[in-house]
Amino acid sequence: MVFARHKGLIIKMCAFVYIIGTETPKGWKTYVGWTNDLDKRLLMHNQGKGAKFTRGLRWKLLYAEKYLDRSSAMSREFYIKRDTKLRKSVLPTEAKTHHTK
Repeated sequence: MVFARHKGLIIKMCAFVYIIGTETPKGWKTYVGWTNDLDKRLLMHNQGKGAKFTRGLRWKLLYAEKYLDRSSAMSREFYIKRDTKLRKSVLPTEAKTHHTK
């Protein structure tokens, strides 16, 4: 579990697994990651400071799950990265109808 101090208090922190997506001329791309702060992490991806794969594109949050600790989030991230059905299911509705193969 991750703890942080804030004004003398010890706070239990949570972790998130997320899927972000971007639409390209060839269809949608998705990226799966984990973080302690979803808003900050999405901002980093959109500023080109995230993972190398995400640089230079505009991303939006498509899906997130909350966990009590980093280890659980990282385990789930590993699973979701390989679950293409889940990744496709969180795409915007119009993407599912226009880009089905």
